Amino acid sequence: MAKYILAIDQGTTGSTALVVSLEGKTLGRYNTEFPQHFPKPGWVEHDAREIWASVVTAVNQALAAAKVDSKDIAAIGITNQRETTLVWDRATGEPIARAIVWQCRRTADTCDRLKAEGHEPRVRERTGLVIDAYFSGTKIAWLLDHVEGARARAERGELAFGTIDTFLVHKLTKGAVHATDVTNASRTMLMNLARTEWDPELCELLNVPDAVLPTIVGSAEVVGTTRGVGFLPDGIPIAGIAGDQQAALFGQACFGEGDAKCTYGTGAFALMNIGARPVWSTHGLVTTVAWKVDGEVTYALEGSAFIAGAAVQWLRDGLGIIRSAGEVEELARKVGSSDGVAFVPALAGLGAPYWDQGARGTIVGLTRGTTAAHIARATLEGIAFQVWDLLRAMTKDAKREVVKLRVDGGAVQNDLLMQLQADIAHVTVERPMEIESTGRGAAMLAAVGAGLARMAELTNRVQVEKRFEPQVGEADRAAMLSRWNDAISRARSVIA
Repeated sequence: MAKYILAIDQGTTGSTALVVSLEGKTLGRYNTEFPQHFPKPGWVEHDAREIWASVVTAVNQALAAAKVDSKDIAAIGITNQRETTLVWDRATGEPIARAIVWQCRRTADTCDRLKAEGHEPRVRERTGLVIDAYFSGTKIAWLLDHVEGARARAERGELAFGTIDTFLVHKLTKGAVHATDVTNASRTMLMNLARTEWDPELCELLNVPDAVLPTIVGSAEVVGTTRGVGFLPDGIPIAGIAGDQQAALFGQACFGEGDAKCTYGTGAFALMNIGARPVWSTHGLVTTVAWKVDGEVTYALEGSAFIAGAAVQWLRDGLGIIRSAGEVEELARKVGSSDGVAFVPALAGLGAPYWDQGARGTIVGLTRGTTAAHIARATLEGIAFQVWDLLRAMTKDAKREVVKLRVDGGAVQNDLLMQLQADIAHVTVERPMEIESTGRGAAMLAAVGAGLARMAELTNRVQVEKRFEPQVGEADRAAMLSRWNDAISRARSVIA
């Protein structure tokens, strides 16, 4: 009997595969990066063929690391970078162009026009989202309108749209299945949140023909089986799918209403489980589907800061003040404070709760005494302040305090960042033994979807490695928050 789960975690900068036992232990893991393409300022693209090649490499290497034969895989779980938009030829499987990445701002003008025309209240009411270039809907229309002949082909049913989960299912099933799970669908600006179905009026508004849309499925159910893949045998069920942030929420076992987590990756993404009924945010967050399991939908409030770990990469690649991302903590610890320096890392505009596409990265408070260490510390503080803004909005919308924040993602290995987060947000921060909650969540969903586990059994699989308690005094915290709010006002395109 097959006894392992393969989790594919397809992220923004790389693809990771994990081989997980039915008891939840990670036996083998492999990550491989793939190229990023920046054809114009503000544009970000991925080549789907390079993504697929990275997935193949990651899976093969993870199986080798685990010393597991692919025939012993009982189920596959997929989690993916969300909103990244791809259109391909249904017959050949070939993309018509590079994928437009979630970070890409090329459709910002379209979003501004839609908002100026007064469409945002209707979009928010139906989707739980704001109108922003972050989401997939305007990206689909852009591809259809800028690739010669694409719109006519799409309307004839010759082309397929998908987020990366849909593309991976297409590849794994040799084109037999065109499906997306409800969490990814909820990020397109095209899905009716309450009905969890494509909304014809929104498709018309965003000029997206329904012929390109995939079938919406649950997050933990068998949607298809492998066929003709080559490196995996035929017949393995694909039993779990969720967007990366929802997978992390599931992987952190945030199954109770009010449970919250934040993932620190390229960006920072905070989600709170709000239960079976959606709550529409009035404080700049979005409402999204957390997961759909056994026919029951769970919703979440979400706030996204576009730049988190990417700010540290900028210190490395743009300023050259560190040689590797791991050096930032050592550098920041050389000073006891940022000495009045504040860094708003709005290098791709500001996401929630501000949604300011024109905001720009801003460093304030510089003096002759400012050093690289002060800037490094201000960068870590800037990440933590952004998350505080998200948690504060969640508290207002959900009408409940966040007292405990579960964290994951590569940046949470930075103890100073985690302590700053506890101090700034005044919450207990819990870091798990296994910080890759996205891949773990995909495996857990696949286990449920394949009938190998029940949700109630999964809670005990998450073990806390370290807790960070608030240590800063309230007066010092108030001064830090005041400095941050001043910096935010200077970074925004329109000063509030």
